[in-house]
Amino acid sequence: MSKAIVCRCEDVTADDVAHAVACGYRDLEEIKRFTGFGTGPCQGKECHALVARQLVQLTGAPPATMAPFTSRSPLVPTPFRALAGLGALESPYRAPAAATLPPAPQTPREADAALAAHAPTLPAHADTVIIGAGVIGLAIAYYLTQAGVTDVVVIDRSYLAGGASGRNGGGIRQQWSTETNVRLMQASVGLCRDFATELGVNNWFRQGGYLFLARTDAEVAKLARNADLHARLGIGTRLISPAQAGELVPELNLQGIVAAAYNASDGIVFPWPFLWGYAQAAQAKGAKLFTHTAVHALERDGGEAGGGFIVRTARGSVRARRVVNAAGAWSPHIAAMLGVALPTWPVRHEICSSEPLKPFLQPMVSELASGLYCSQSMRGELVGGCTVPDEGSGLDMSSTSRFLATYAARLTSLMPSLARVKMLRQWAGPYERSPDGNPLLGSPTGLPNFYLAAGFVGHGFMMAPIIGKLYAAWFVGGDAAKHDIFSQYAADRFERGSGAPREDFSIG
Repeated sequence: MSKAIVCRCEDVTADDVAHAVACGYRDLEEIKRFTGFGTGPCQGKECHALVARQLVQLTGAPPATMAPFTSRSPLVPTPFRALAGLGALESPYRAPAAATLPPAPQTPREADAALAAHAPTLPAHADTVIIGAGVIGLAIAYYLTQAGVTDVVVIDRSYLAGGASGRNGGGIRQQWSTETNVRLMQASVGLCRDFATELGVNNWFRQGGYLFLARTDAEVAKLARNADLHARLGIGTRLISPAQAGELVPELNLQGIVAAAYNASDGIVFPWPFLWGYAQAAQAKGAKLFTHTAVHALERDGGEAGGGFIVRTARGSVRARRVVNAAGAWSPHIAAMLGVALPTWPVRHEICSSEPLKPFLQPMVSELASGLYCSQSMRGELVGGCTVPDEGSGLDMSSTSRFLATYAARLTSLMPSLARVKMLRQWAGPYERSPDGNPLLGSPTGLPNFYLAAGFVGHGFMMAPIIGKLYAAWFVGGDAAKHDIFSQYAADRFERGSGAPREDFSIG
């Protein structure tokens, strides 16, 4: 290989691609995330073919694995003011009120099937099989191996970071409306702060705070209630005036803003290294990770309610004493294989990134009225999204011009100085919603060795460290180590009519 540039936008060389292959990455999307190629202004138009050709040479992989990136608008970097000028566009989707049937899985990409066909088979047996290699599944695997349970297999239907964990803004906040979620995030922030030191991977954790903006008396009352709760729990959330918000972010248009809430210890991580760190550390301790491996069937082993399970895939079957369903928006489909109907449903959520700018924005800024949120990454990009009516259900992760128009209009209204900034790329991922805004944890009725980590409504990414640690403690220490969140967020709480306090402070 050589120092020849294959992606001039991001200065990615042929050596960088070779290093990614040496680290075990084979899929173009994985290589894109690991090296950054194809994420600059050209969006892969100039470098895609070069990297694909090099991968074929290095790996001998069939051409079918070289699937092109998903086509996304805009075709060229476009100023936010131009996108805002598109006006209201009709939605091609209709948002669901709730789910009545588990979602059908997306048809695996041709690349996934081809990679699976040229990969090792699964082991015959495992103590624990985790379905879903998002950050929650990987965190559970990591903390299990740390506790001495090394016979762990993690299975995912696509590439690492291919689901919601690799398609979000990386926000880590403690500003929630229920005591349980606040306490969980207090612990999770501490784990994020120690992540790079403990796992040896820089997740770019930056504590610039979260700034929530209110435009109505009802929104102010919500922020005030939250601030009182946070003060009782030892979190320094402050209810501040519009002028004080303007001191934190001078670019804000304060017209119509009546109050704000700010907590300086909230922050942001870079999602991809977050996943890589957990994956690499778990594998170093003995866990086995199988990507591009769709689960075709999940059965009880011998039909006994208290026994283990057989997980069947294109790479073979594995018998497991314990199975964890951490498949995110695909969780209802996995649960349905055992006859369990989860009361969760997927909702599309879109997000985008701008060209890099000189650092100017310390906190994550969120406008409650519109669900707008925006932060600046360590590379200088503005990363953000917003609530779009009728965002749509299902597992369609394509992108729409309607989102760009809505987000650009709201962003330039809130921070007019950003009108000339160019938007480079956008993507979509699925939220998995639940009836009360809280996750489903523990075992469904009658399936004591089948565990759920589902229904997080967009905040599973930030809760993953503590959820993984608490699950591992329970599995290793037995019921004596079972944290009370597993009872509060029990999977059967809706059947029993004893739901947890509703979480109403989700954004986006």
